[in-house]
This record gives sequence, C-alpha cells and structure tokens, in this order.
Amino acid sequence: MHPPPDGEGLHEPLPRPLERMLRLAVLAHVEAERRRRHPAVVHVGHPGGHEVVFACTADDPVDLGVRTDVLLALLARVPRLEHGPEHGPELLVWVTRPGELSTQDDDACWVAATRAAAGELGRPVEMVLVGRHGWRDPRSGLSRTWKRLRSRSG
Repeated sequence: MHPPPDGEGLHEPLPRPLERMLRLAVLAHVEAERRRRHPAVVHVGHPGGHEVVFACTADDPVDLGVRTDVLLALLARVPRLEHGPEHGPELLVWVTRPGELSTQDDDACWVAATRAAAGELGRPVEMVLVGRHGWRDPRSGLSRTWKRLRSRSG
C-alpha cells in the first residue's frame, strides 16, 4: 500500500526506539487481554511507560467532537517528552481491539479525533491499531506482524 500523498502516518525506516515502543504495545496487549472478544480500548502515552486509557463501550457516541474531547482529556494527562524525532513520537495513541487490523469505520473515527486533538494542542501525535499479532498505522498502511510474540526478557 502506498502512503497518502500528504505523507501522514508512519513510514520506513522507523526509528529503533519507535519500533521497540510499538512492539511493546502489542506485547502488553497480548499479555493483558486474554479474551478473544473484548471492547476496543484507546491508550495514550508511552507503551511500557506512562499511559492513560479509555475503555470503549457499544453505546459510546461516535460523534467526532466527543471523541476529540476524550482524546484531549487523555493527552492532557500524559507528560510531554522532550526528545528529537529520531527517538520516536512524543506521544502515541494506540487502539487495542480484537480482529484483523484492516481499518474499520470506528478506527477511522479515532484517526479523525486524534488528528483534531493533536492539531488543537499543537502536539505531534502518532496513532496505530494494535491487535494480538501486530500493529498497523491506518493512515499509511505500514504494519508489523508476529506469529508468536514473546517478551525478550528472560
């Protein structure tokens, strides 16, 4: 899949710290969520570090304004990291959910809300979808998958 013309989203080559951060998000999801069917959860922060979450329910509003407000509240609770882009994103939004990581309508709504919240705050924010076997950037299509992901620490 080719990146969108505006270059939005993640692209190769990924900085090693970002690759580790995304792998850690998948690993944490695999270790924390044992159910095969579960609601989507929006995470904001740094996998393996400080993060805040919003657990979605079936009757949550799909309104862009409400989702943007949710993300603004979550983003406000995460400390700003001072480092260069070679170390990965300042903030990451990742949505954990069951199923394949092809972009669904709900994912597109979270992408739009993330874009709106980041623009309102003037903070760079990356967003990915995370499942049991990998991650995918719904904007650029860049992804990584693993057959059996295990912790590297013994």
